[in-house]
Amino acid sequence: MRRWTNLALFVLLGLAFTTGWVAFFYGTAPSRVSLIVHAASGYAIIALTPWKAVIAARGIQRRRPGWWASLVFTGLVIASIAAGILHSTGLLTGVGAISAMEVHVGAALAAIPFVAWHVMARRIPVRAVDLSRRSLLRAGSLLAGAGLAYVAGEVAVRLLGLPGSLRRFTGSYEVGSLQPAQLPETSWMFDAVPAIDPATWRLTVEVGGTVREWTYEELLAFDDRVRATLDCTGGFYSMQDWSGVWLSRLFASFPSPARGRGQGGGSSVHVCSLTGYDRRFAISDAGRVLIATRLGGMPLDPGHGFPVRLVAPNLRGYWWVKWVTTITIDELPSWWQLPFPLQ
Repeated sequence: MRRWTNLALFVLLGLAFTTGWVAFFYGTAPSRVSLIVHAASGYAIIALTPWKAVIAARGIQRRRPGWWASLVFTGLVIASIAAGILHSTGLLTGVGAISAMEVHVGAALAAIPFVAWHVMARRIPVRAVDLSRRSLLRAGSLLAGAGLAYVAGEVAVRLLGLPGSLRRFTGSYEVGSLQPAQLPETSWMFDAVPAIDPATWRLTVEVGGTVREWTYEELLAFDDRVRATLDCTGGFYSMQDWSGVWLSRLFASFPSPARGRGQGGGSSVHVCSLTGYDRRFAISDAGRVLIATRLGGMPLDPGHGFPVRLVAPNLRGYWWVKWVTTITIDELPSWWQLPFPLQ
C-alpha cells in the first residue's frame, strides 16, 4: 500500500498542477472541465492523506536524510489545498491584500522544487504490478470517490448558500461589475504603476517596417466600444464598459504594402508595456482587441492602465496589458512566448 500511495500521490499532484494551470490560461467556458478535474484531484489527495501520514511518520521518526524537506513539502501542499477549498466555497476569499487564490497558487509554485527533490531522493521505479487489476481497481475507486466528493461539495455549497455558489466557471467571484470605481487595481507579479506624462507619451506602432506614433489626444478621438469581462487570475471578475480603438483600425491606417509584409505566415502582434511586460496575439485577434482609453466613459486612472491598456475579451486578465507603449507586427508566431509572463 505504501508504494501504491506514493505513486498515486505523485500522479495526482502532477494532474492537479497541470489542470490548475490550464484553467488559469483559458477564460472561456471549457476551462470549467479543467477546474472540475483539478478539484477532484485535490479531493483524491485528501483521501490518501491518512495513508501518507503513516508513511511520513515512520520517516520522520527515523530522521531519514531530508526529512525536514518532506515536512515543508507536506505543509505547502496542505496550505495550497486548504486555500483552494476556502476560495471555492467562499468561506474565506482573502485576508487584506492577499487572496486565498494567491496563497493556493503561491504554495503550489513554492512546492515545485520540493517535488523535484522528493522524486529524486525517493525514486519509485514503475513495475508491472502497478498496472495490475488490483491496482487499477484501487485507482478507479479512488477517482470515483474523488468525483463524488466534488459533486457532494458543490451541492453542499449551493444548499448552504455559501458565496462559492456564485463564482464564475473560472472560479472567480464577481466584483463591481459596471461600477468602474469598484474595479480592483491589480498588476502581474512585479509590475508597479508607472508615472506617465500624457503630453510626452506616445503609442508606437510598427507594421512591416513602417513606424507610426499616436499621441494620447489622437487616441482619445476614437470611440469604439465593448462590454467585456476582466477575469483576474487573482480570483475576481468584473464586467465593464470600455472604449478606445480596435487594434485592427490602427493597422488599417498603414499603407497596404506594409500591412501585407507584416501579415505573412506565422506572424503575430507583440504588445509591450512601459514596464517591460508583454504579450503576443495572433494577427486574427486584432479585430477583437481594443486599445482602451476610457473605462465607463471616463479616462483610465493610473492603476487601471492610463493612458491606454489592452482589453482582450475572453482572455484572462494577464493578457490585458496595461500602460501600453509599443505594438509591433513581426514574424514570430503568437505561441512564441511563455504561457505566463515572468515580469
